Amino acid sequence: MPISQSELDEVALSRAEYEAIVDRLGRDPNPLELGLFGSLWSEHCGYKHSKPLLRTLPGDSDRLLTTLGTENAGVLDIGDGMAIAMKIESHNHPSAIEPREGAATGVGGIVRDIFAMGARPIALLNSLRFGRPDSARNRYLLDGVVGGISFYGNCLGIPNIGGEVVFASCYDGNPLVNAMCVGLVENGLIMSARAEEPGDLLLLVGSDTGRDGIHGASGLASRTFEEQNELRSAVQVGNPFLEKVLIEACMEVIQLDSVVGLQDCGAAGITSGAIEMAERSDMGLRLDVSVVPRREEGMTPYEVMLSESQERMLLAVKPGREHEVESVFRKWDLDATRIGEFVDGDSVVILDGDEVLSETQIKVLTDPPEYEFDPPKPAWIVTLQAADLDAIPIPNDSPSDLLLKMLATPNIASKLPVFRQYDHQVQTNTVVGPGGDAAVIRLKGSKRGISLSTDGNGRLCYLDPYIGGQIAVAEACRNVSATGGLPVAITDCLNFGSPETLDGQYQLVQAVAGIKKACEAFDIPVISGNVSLYNEAPGGAIYPTPVIGAIGLLDNVRKHASAGFAGDGDVVYLIGSASLKGDASTLAGSEYLDVILGKVEGQPRLDLDLEVKTQQACRDGIVAGVVRSAHDVSEGGVAVALAEAAILGERGVVVDVALGGRWDAALFGEAQSRIIVTVAADQTGELERIAVNAGALLLRLGTTGGDRIVVGDLVDLSLSDVSERWMCGFRDATQNTPPTTS
Repeated sequence: MPISQSELDEVALSRAEYEAIVDRLGRDPNPLELGLFGSLWSEHCGYKHSKPLLRTLPGDSDRLLTTLGTENAGVLDIGDGMAIAMKIESHNHPSAIEPREGAATGVGGIVRDIFAMGARPIALLNSLRFGRPDSARNRYLLDGVVGGISFYGNCLGIPNIGGEVVFASCYDGNPLVNAMCVGLVENGLIMSARAEEPGDLLLLVGSDTGRDGIHGASGLASRTFEEQNELRSAVQVGNPFLEKVLIEACMEVIQLDSVVGLQDCGAAGITSGAIEMAERSDMGLRLDVSVVPRREEGMTPYEVMLSESQERMLLAVKPGREHEVESVFRKWDLDATRIGEFVDGDSVVILDGDEVLSETQIKVLTDPPEYEFDPPKPAWIVTLQAADLDAIPIPNDSPSDLLLKMLATPNIASKLPVFRQYDHQVQTNTVVGPGGDAAVIRLKGSKRGISLSTDGNGRLCYLDPYIGGQIAVAEACRNVSATGGLPVAITDCLNFGSPETLDGQYQLVQAVAGIKKACEAFDIPVISGNVSLYNEAPGGAIYPTPVIGAIGLLDNVRKHASAGFAGDGDVVYLIGSASLKGDASTLAGSEYLDVILGKVEGQPRLDLDLEVKTQQACRDGIVAGVVRSAHDVSEGGVAVALAEAAILGERGVVVDVALGGRWDAALFGEAQSRIIVTVAADQTGELERIAVNAGALLLRLGTTGGDRIVVGDLVDLSLSDVSERWMCGFRDATQNTPPTTS
């Protein structure tokens, strides 16, 4: 009987893809094989719409110890015998259905990707997007997601040191939950997700296998919500206490030379974990589902293979040595079960005891079709970019009132109500915590440190995905540079709508090209990442939202800067600009244009050469001990950046430089490549010399001190009033969350 469309929809395969499977197999797949193909050919595992684009990203660096896309995470050599593993990944669709469990298991999954590399997890970050907070549903999602992240990360004892929370109506019904983890390899022992020789054994350790998460990869991650029915069964359930034990057991067992490979059992469960290990090893695999420990009665082989139960790892172990591995796990009250063996050949044989359920060539399973496209620029983008921003009227509100309103908007206001739920001091390495531009942590046993940031502006990518992709990289790196860290690599999470529409294709192609361009300008590689497509709800697609996680190195962690003004009487400079003349073009895609005037339009701009020079000057000033504080100018423009630096430093500022052009653009325009820094009065000449050497623009703005924020004759506000608006804005916008899932 021909397979029905509903059966194909169950595993998110098209009719053409099914016919390709039949052609490659020379027969119809059986139901188990159809599930295997649905998972391994899914967008989440197979990257069939994005792999050709990802191959264009720069992946070369003298520091890089892995190749993009070949391991669970990217690993960088940072010197002094240390290496850093880093990756960011999405858990968007599960979090939209069950926000607490979806976000919690997103954290658990990214942590397993890191310790699968032999790295001890030392830091977590996250990047979150929700619909407008005036919706009860969106407030429920926010509370659930933040609760899930804090619960899982705090239980693991890994500091959650940074991130972002952004609201826009396009994320109604389809929030974005991107989790990032960083780990440290201290002994040079980097693990790989592969076996070494035929005869190596495959062991499954950790949690028993249940029915949770089935069709998570093929169902949740490969369809829009318009196509999904009730999918709560596809959301995994996490146990952070078990994962904590699993981390410690795995960190101990990899010291044995009998363990040759380690793999997270995540998306598509045993199916992807085991079969991809065999593919990387260039070997075949025999796998017996009958011996997989189960926590539910009556589970079918299909359910066992496709379950995404959490807290499970796969190990490749030398034959005859499994007992010493099992002994380590028993010490930690964990079971290690032999479920398979790597063999000569190129096929995976799945058994249920003595019964052969499937025998399939691995390359057929792991080589989905790839889709390439060259879509035209949508006419609606052309229209938005051509908007005449000079014609937009300047509001009648006073500049002071507008600044107070901007500071209270949930996208700008302090995210203290979120990050105070995260333990960012556990492990006692946090030097600069959440709430500024980037976080800084020390590396124990060394004077060195690392700076970490996540960033991405969906509104700018909506207006111009090519420039928006560049800006996402530039701003993540700028945040790192503002602490004194030298950007050395990024990890990316590409959150987009359907790749089957011309709009979605154009946005994806252009954004990846923009990321590539910016990485080349900074001479940094993309070392890991994730692609999340089909982020659409009945109301439409999300903004194209590439989220960039950046890492910077500090040779001496004591030589760092934070965002708050550091002392009274310091001179305030703006690196990256020679004037504060208000140009209407800088309002393109700005928070001011959206919040105050209700418009999202204009042509975003970025000068990458200026960006690189600006960041160089800032870093050089920090390392030289000249720059006392640094804060990048982003959402809300110079006025908001000055106010934030004053609030965080608990001291006022007087700006006496002349402003020209449109005052609203001068105060709230979001021209890129700008960083506000302060220096002691007797160090101004040294900063000016540093800026000249870097080829950067420099503008003196004023001085710090007092208890007011004064900008020329436009703004004059008490620091207490400004601080209250900024500190309370997020709480006021998101309070009164009802305890409902509807």
